[in-house]
Amino acid sequence: MGVDLGDLSVKHTITLESLAGKTVAIDAYNMLYQFLASIRQEDGMPLSDFKGNVTAHISGLFYRTCKLLENGIRPIYVFDGKPNVLKGKVQAARQEVKKKAEEKWREALEQGRFEDAKKYAKATSKLTKEMVDESKLLLQGLGVPYVQAPSDGEAQASMMVQKGLAYATASQDYDALLFGSTRLVRNLSITGRRKVPRQDRYILVEPEEIQLKETLASLSIDRSGLILLGILLGTDFNDGVKRVGPKTALKIVKEHKTLPAIIDYVKEKYEYQFEVDAEEVLHLFLDPPYEPVENLKWSNLDSGKITKLLVDQHDFSKDRVENTLAALQKIMNERSAQSKLDQWF
Repeated sequence: MGVDLGDLSVKHTITLESLAGKTVAIDAYNMLYQFLASIRQEDGMPLSDFKGNVTAHISGLFYRTCKLLENGIRPIYVFDGKPNVLKGKVQAARQEVKKKAEEKWREALEQGRFEDAKKYAKATSKLTKEMVDESKLLLQGLGVPYVQAPSDGEAQASMMVQKGLAYATASQDYDALLFGSTRLVRNLSITGRRKVPRQDRYILVEPEEIQLKETLASLSIDRSGLILLGILLGTDFNDGVKRVGPKTALKIVKEHKTLPAIIDYVKEKYEYQFEVDAEEVLHLFLDPPYEPVENLKWSNLDSGKITKLLVDQHDFSKDRVENTLAALQKIMNERSAQSKLDQWF
């Protein structure tokens, strides 16, 4: 889930076309979980093949990646490695939440409350090793590079942006800003017309870009202050202080400035003591585990590999897959020809 900085960050609506020619480091797990949550049937069951295998992850990954490539975006998917011990505790708590959501989903199905069932089902999404392996295989077929992070994928992506290997980190979470990504792009996987839950209306979801420097300036704090703010609100590595929202957290950071002073303040004011070593959380954001990356290359489409995975193994429509690949290949050929023409002149 990450830290909630939605009300404090400075956002700019952009288009996919505006990212043409730019390399974007995508938090792979974050995006795959979005597909697992959103690509579901009316009763909340995830999209699956005829054998009952879940396919929502590779369906979303295939069509969305093709869309990004069609718009001239150069995606790099970054996969999570071994979670930090602190994150493991948070994940254990999330498993309990998923268990309760599954119980509510089954109950809603039995009572015929299908809209409620679909809502609860979204919180039950599970990403398995097999799903991750299939996703990597699909990316190989699409000629899109991926990186295996030593730990947190969003941290790895953010460091890649800091080092100039990518223009921005793409994720729905705001943690990339705490990890030091100079730019964060949100809504990259869910652009378009979306139905508002429990309402008979639709909204247009557009990509948005957040620049770290601009957001820090608007808040009058530095990156360390932003991390302290995140620790107060709660991150993937610690619980937040109850009754402290974004505006209050910002006020606390500005008034007390250092982590020791903040720890003393919330202990006295809210009778709250962090359940983990907050200093360790601060260090994790300032200096996260990072795997050096070299020789990232985008290659040609391997239609055979894609068709074997999607059509032969998972019952995707052969016509739709082939038509999507043909349209993408045509655009890529035209772009290549134009590039050669521009070089000539």
